[in-house]
Amino acid sequence: MINEILNEADQKMDKSVEATREEFAAIRAGRAHPSMFNKLTAEYYGTPTPLQQLASFTSPEPRIILIAPFDMSAIGAIEKAIRDSDLGVNPANDGKVLRCVFPELTEERRKEFIKVAKHKAEEGRVSVRNIRRHAKHDLEKLDKDGEAGQDEVAAAEKRLEGMTKQHTDKIDDLLKHKEAELLEV
Repeated sequence: MINEILNEADQKMDKSVEATREEFAAIRAGRAHPSMFNKLTAEYYGTPTPLQQLASFTSPEPRIILIAPFDMSAIGAIEKAIRDSDLGVNPANDGKVLRCVFPELTEERRKEFIKVAKHKAEEGRVSVRNIRRHAKHDLEKLDKDGEAGQDEVAAAEKRLEGMTKQHTDKIDDLLKHKEAELLEV
């Protein structure tokens, strides 16, 4: 039972780290890349639909993304979703494709992105700590119900703390790499 709780906590913590990694991928560094659009959705026939399902993305140059909708009736919704997002880009619509030209990052914009990255990292660490709290609660419940001894629970809590530290360290490493990437000119 203790191993089940720890394994479940470990899997959830891995998912939190992966979610944080995906959040970091959406933050633009030097080059424009299609993964920046992963979190965006557009209204398509009354349903919020991920942009990846509505169009193809290509990057012919480092600062340009071309978006070719599969259905031309969705081009307006895609354009609106990009304009309303926090990407800071205004797509140019030529009737067939949307062209997003990303401006060169200024020092001020880089610092803003670093703040965003730090905020996303903190959200990831909070998520990991919440998972730890739930697992610890489950372990204490086992002890209270007499399903496991105090020594076993104490050892499991120590392992849980180690897992938590390991996962928060991974998030800190991801943040360090993202900061270095953002500061690179």
